[in-house]
Amino acid sequence: MAKRSHVRRLRAEFDANEYFEDEAYCPEIDFLENKWDPANDRPKQKKKSKQQHNQQENEQGHTFATREQRFVKNITPRSEGQAKFLEAIDRDNLVMALGPAGTGKTYLAIAKAVDALKAGHVGRIVLCRPAVDAGENIGFLPGDMEDKLAPYLRPLYDALADRLPAKSLKSMMAEGLIEIAPVAFMRGRTLNNAFVVIDEAQNCTYMQIKMLLTRLGWNSSMIVTGDPAQSDLLPELSGLGPAAEKLEGMDDISVIRLQKEDVVRHPLVAKMLTAL
Repeated sequence: MAKRSHVRRLRAEFDANEYFEDEAYCPEIDFLENKWDPANDRPKQKKKSKQQHNQQENEQGHTFATREQRFVKNITPRSEGQAKFLEAIDRDNLVMALGPAGTGKTYLAIAKAVDALKAGHVGRIVLCRPAVDAGENIGFLPGDMEDKLAPYLRPLYDALADRLPAKSLKSMMAEGLIEIAPVAFMRGRTLNNAFVVIDEAQNCTYMQIKMLLTRLGWNSSMIVTGDPAQSDLLPELSGLGPAAEKLEGMDDISVIRLQKEDVVRHPLVAKMLTAL
């Protein structure tokens, strides 16, 4: 009886002791109950979880690389024409950028759209592009509507992937924060609280350009980009040039005409544009 009373007293003292982390350990109790093992001469410590370990390391000033790469790429103009283009985007609600290939029209427009979405200035991004073949008949494409349109919209995906991590881009598109649509599905819509980018507008007819421009809603901005000299339509069918001439000079509308001096691709591109 005395031995059991002593064991109960030791257990009560052990339960009240806050310095032991493992409640199953007490050397004196093990010895009295003939279960003492020299290997258990030290109190066992609970194994820390990965989250607790990372939290402790963070408190000590250590940093950990996340699985999703986060990066910030600042946009700076590389030519006088690009500087005017960026200033016009910040100033006006409708900007039309006309210029040869390689002047950064699409990339700068999408970069400003992503910045506006991140800053909370707009609620979504709408990217629009005409599904027009570059003079080739490639036949019917397999898959559903998105699969059929993917080759035409590939340049927009590439620009977005350069500005957003892949995981964030996928989630934003799934939530509808970023929408990529062909011209054929834009009629009848009102784009409020949106940043709209219409790319390759030289492949739109005059009536299509008129329809797209009138989609602009409240608290929205629109950028129209294209190269009138590289239209896949007949010269008299492309509506980008005539629309830009009629809108140039109006208030709150900027028409930026980029030149071969604004080309930021290989130096041969500017030389070939001069020769061709």
